[in-house]
Amino acid sequence: MSLKLLPEASYYRVPAAPHVELNVAVVGSGPAVVLLHGFPQTHHMWRHVAAKLAADHTVIVPDLRGYGDSDKPKESNEHTYSKRTMAADVVAVARALGHERFALAGHDRGALVAIRAGLDHPDNVSHLLTLDVLPTLDMWDILHGADAKVAWHLYLMAQPAGVAEPMIEATADTFFASFLDGWTSNPEAIPADYRHHYLSASANAVPSIVADYRASAGIDVEHDRADRESGHTLGMPVTVIQQDWGAVLGYDAAALWSKWASDLEHRTLDAGHFMAEEDPESVTTALRELMKR
Repeated sequence: MSLKLLPEASYYRVPAAPHVELNVAVVGSGPAVVLLHGFPQTHHMWRHVAAKLAADHTVIVPDLRGYGDSDKPKESNEHTYSKRTMAADVVAVARALGHERFALAGHDRGALVAIRAGLDHPDNVSHLLTLDVLPTLDMWDILHGADAKVAWHLYLMAQPAGVAEPMIEATADTFFASFLDGWTSNPEAIPADYRHHYLSASANAVPSIVADYRASAGIDVEHDRADRESGHTLGMPVTVIQQDWGAVLGYDAAALWSKWASDLEHRTLDAGHFMAEEDPESVTTALRELMKR
């Protein structure tokens, strides 16, 4: 079965960079808000939130480069899947659709792209919401010892090209299903047809997904470190929603985030990782409140 974000959504192939087009769903009218999906998912994870926002916003929901039905360029260098490159994709797509300035929300990998977009393109990003991540530099800093096993996939996909890819491809459904199953507190939030779609889309994108993760252990850290050392931060209003990671890993997430954003609201949510599907009402409310700041 072919899925649409919403029955009334229009779909476009939008140029994002030379030889790279993104698959983009657009629904609603009004001020623009762009929603970026996470791993191991596609733009469909935003279906509930998009339905709520479309009443008074133009909701732009792309598949990230390397995911879903967007182009998956071969990793030619460390920049191909850097968050800087993927953030530039997002700005280019919004501009091509007629929106120079927009609110931006991201989950998981999409949140890392959104953070980089906010840092690199402050004139374009008016408000920023992130779901269940830390900035890349902080994420690596807080992973220590046995507790780091919760992020085992980060280390696997950080390896040089050709190491993780065949391992994952050999058992793709099991690999990707382990995250859909292990990271949710409500399995019913991801119905069977969406689960099948996420697994199929991910299995068809292993090299680009791994390249995305590999960039986060290399060039993305360099970009974050340069910002940290220069004092460059997010200037727009920022809302961060997370599970209570600090209770498990022993750190203060709000304190870490405060180094990146002065106009910050940090919330914890009693949901699993896939909170836009598990608790779309809370996510939508937080995003609407953010856009009023």
